[in-house]
Amino acid sequence: MNPFRHLLKARGARAPIGTWISSASPLVAEALGHAGFDWGVIDMEHAPADLMEVVHLLQAVGNTKMVPVVRVPWNDAVVVKRVLDAGAQTVLFPFVQDAAEAARAVAATRYPPEGVRGMAGATRASRFGTTPDYLRHANKGVAVIVQLETPQALAQLEAIAAVPGVDALFIGPADLSAAMGHVGHFTHPAVMAAMTDAARRAKALGMPIGTLGATAEAATRYRAMGFEFMAVGTDLGLLMQGASAAIRALRAADDDAGHVHTLSEGTKTDANGH
Repeated sequence: MNPFRHLLKARGARAPIGTWISSASPLVAEALGHAGFDWGVIDMEHAPADLMEVVHLLQAVGNTKMVPVVRVPWNDAVVVKRVLDAGAQTVLFPFVQDAAEAARAVAATRYPPEGVRGMAGATRASRFGTTPDYLRHANKGVAVIVQLETPQALAQLEAIAAVPGVDALFIGPADLSAAMGHVGHFTHPAVMAAMTDAARRAKALGMPIGTLGATAEAATRYRAMGFEFMAVGTDLGLLMQGASAAIRALRAADDDAGHVHTLSEGTKTDANGH
């Protein structure tokens, strides 16, 4: 079974927890895998990762238990073909607006006659030609996640979910909030209401749905809303949060020390008690 599908099937009461790899750093990706995340998005849409870097990232994550999901920059069959040849098994498609676009995404991940993926022999995906009958069985091993990022896409949720080959839905709060006219306000009541409704409708269909929270608190809130798999922050975001927290703590300690020193200076007296 595809590793991401297995995560969703085996989740039980525990939601699979992931994160975003935005640094394009194999070392950081490998470290996050050992940290204990269930899955991680290797991002090509908003991160400086080219195809060879994706290969290196997949190799690094392959040393861990974290399941890699590659987000392609667009619903482009040429890019998808190369990413799959590089060894990706689960692909996340941004900005899918309707069932036709979802069907095009699935087709890009399938060899004919189910799709339009071009065939190649000795690729990393087939372990350089050593996987028996790879070309005949590859279609069953690829999972597709589609992102719904606008009100128009949410209105088409049932139709998109019904497309054969779509394994899960994903909502990005940032893009959805912008499309709804609330740029930067990811937790605006209207955005949260739309996301809650989407989670409810997906659950009614039996379709897994996930999202991204900037913090653990946000991800916990999304879980309570009905989302079944969550990503928490990004590698760079987690790094900046940790760095900022350390700097604030040290600056506060310096300020406290300076305050105590000032008070100490103010209580000094001369020999006459002045």
